[in-house]
Amino acid sequence: MDREYTLIDNEEAKQYEFHIDGFVPRIEYMKAGDKIYLTHTEVTRGLEGKGVGGKLVKMVLEDIEQKKLKLVPLCPFVAAYIKRHPEWKRIVTEGVKI
Repeated sequence: MDREYTLIDNEEAKQYEFHIDGFVPRIEYMKAGDKIYLTHTEVTRGLEGKGVGGKLVKMVLEDIEQKKLKLVPLCPFVAAYIKRHPEWKRIVTEGVKI
């Protein structure tokens, strides 16, 4: 997907989000110390199949790595993305199975 999106870390709502044509695809999270738990990914039906979810996960993982947090991917969509892109296992908390 060529389109660029701006990733927003909405700390008040505890979610990463894009704002696209009135839609807000998002990944919800919880933080505890140096760990971040990605709990739920939601992409509005009108944006499904356009690569938005994958782009969102990639940008969130980049942000997590840049902030030096350890990831616990509770969301099945995020875990599936990491399975397809195993290089991201480098930021997953030790002992977590993907």
